[in-house]
Amino acid sequence: MISRFHFDGVLPPDGEVPLPDAVSHHALRVLRLADGEPLVLFDGSGIEVDARLVVRGKQGFVLLGERHENNRESPLELILVQALASGDKMDWIVQKAVELGAARVIPVQAERSVLRLSGERAQKRQAHWQQVAISACEQCGRNVVPEVAPIQPLSAYLEASTGAHRLVLAPGGERPLAELPRPEAALHLMIGPEGGWSDVELNACRAAGAIALGLGPRILRTETAGLAAIAAMQARWGDL
Repeated sequence: MISRFHFDGVLPPDGEVPLPDAVSHHALRVLRLADGEPLVLFDGSGIEVDARLVVRGKQGFVLLGERHENNRESPLELILVQALASGDKMDWIVQKAVELGAARVIPVQAERSVLRLSGERAQKRQAHWQQVAISACEQCGRNVVPEVAPIQPLSAYLEASTGAHRLVLAPGGERPLAELPRPEAALHLMIGPEGGWSDVELNACRAAGAIALGLGPRILRTETAGLAAIAAMQARWGDL
């Protein structure tokens, strides 16, 4: 397979450009690509560009070639609203949600979230998750990088996204996926933390217009629930 790299900036129409330091290091030191090897670059605009690696000393450059408008975005605009999960679960969730076609990820702080982040730590973790999303795009072929939004309290999210079409996953939810119509606009899929949403949070979600969605008789973990729902929706209405 030809290696794909995200170019942080706007790719010029042609010519030779230096690779960003992190990309150059990954191509030359980690993947050990040789001078003249083919690459694919994308800058998040939806375009991907054929290129050839040019190695000069310890620095990598690319000679830009043909441009392609390869649209690999889902016809569904699925926005994952994920309550913070502990350990490396959030990395896994962001990575797989991007691979499955999520258009955006919004991390929210919930009452029962084990992970608590604020201030500089929250900003650093958001930047890390954004890089996870970029790496997932490099792997899966997407040319548009989904945004990982800043971490916010659930109440702030509900207030800021008034009027959004929302589904909140809850054991025993009154509506199964099979009964829902195909969404005609952006769909916000809300996933609770390890301990689930509290009654207060579920009531707040319902008051904001969210429909409680059930995913069968089994209780899924937070790192499973959102991905299973996205995959099911993509299979039912999207491009899987």
